[in-house]
Amino acid sequence: MLTPFHLAFNVTDLGEARKFYCDLLGCEEGRSTESWIDFNFFGHQLSLHLGQPFESKATGHVGEHMVPMPHFGVILQMPEWQSLAEKLTSAKLDFVISPTVRFEGEPGEQATMFFFDPSGNPIEIKGFSNINAVFSS
Repeated sequence: MLTPFHLAFNVTDLGEARKFYCDLLGCEEGRSTESWIDFNFFGHQLSLHLGQPFESKATGHVGEHMVPMPHFGVILQMPEWQSLAEKLTSAKLDFVISPTVRFEGEPGEQATMFFFDPSGNPIEIKGFSNINAVFSS
């Protein structure tokens, strides 16, 4: 079993972050102060602090897309990914890359979607039918 990772980064507004991560993504809020909030991000700990978010640019060439770099995200089992993709699409989230499957029929076939949080932090959510294929080449 994998252990949870911890990732801390800046956001510009904790209220917007709460709405986005809790209400839209379904994350549970943990501890918080006036300057930061912890979230359970699909079993991992995100600590969002008030400050200047990191800069990102679409410099990552993956398949047919240029993706924002750096970015973070999570890998989900396909049914959970599909449910989240439907929820975000229904909420009319502005995607960088709309929910799609890439590397179809190849080792490492995966579903993906890219979007930004309200502070401009880029997020990728991947879905795998076979979680053991994450590192397939």
